[in-house]
Amino acid sequence: MRILIVEDNLVLADKIAAALRQTDHAVDMVHDGEDALNLVLQETFDLLILDLSLPGLDGIEILKTVRARQINLPVMILTARGNLDERVAGLDAGADDYMVKPFELSELEARARALLRRNIGKRNPYITVGKLSFNSVDRSVTIDGQPVSLTPRERGVLEILLLNISQVISKEKIALHLFGFDDEASVKSIELYISRLRKKIASGDVEVRTIRGLGYMIDE
Repeated sequence: MRILIVEDNLVLADKIAAALRQTDHAVDMVHDGEDALNLVLQETFDLLILDLSLPGLDGIEILKTVRARQINLPVMILTARGNLDERVAGLDAGADDYMVKPFELSELEARARALLRRNIGKRNPYITVGKLSFNSVDRSVTIDGQPVSLTPRERGVLEILLLNISQVISKEKIALHLFGFDDEASVKSIELYISRLRKKIASGDVEVRTIRGLGYMIDE
């Protein structure tokens, strides 16, 4: 999944990004409010982690614009503004979650996972198809209880297909959710990941189908 961190504290932003990348997410960072809003309006993200006290444009104004444009994007506010009125204002402006600094990274990661699941209607962290099971918490994949070794990219492609079960997902859409700005991305590489993934999960009674001219899908 692709996550945008909007945080003007570069050290903190790097720390959060490193933790999220450890769990296979593509992470982009921006440190200015106006730049953040332009990115959100132009690019596709699965989660926005948003500070409020930003140069250029306040986080609340970014949030209000995102909601006014009806962009389906989960937003977690991460800020030092922690009194009751500020928390209520943030949630009323359209935030899906509100965390106050200082915070524990493990809690932020857990809240991020919950928001990502909730956005696509998946409350259960486990997704099972055939003999294959995917755990979105520890990122493990098993077939008949036995671990399957996947690269982060292969695991990311599998997650996107499982979260959109029985839906055709184009190579372009997979790339949008799989790669950040700093990644070397190409639609051709998606074909390679799909090919490798098929071989590794073949014993799990799970088929990654190619829908010619449209993309890929896994049937429920």
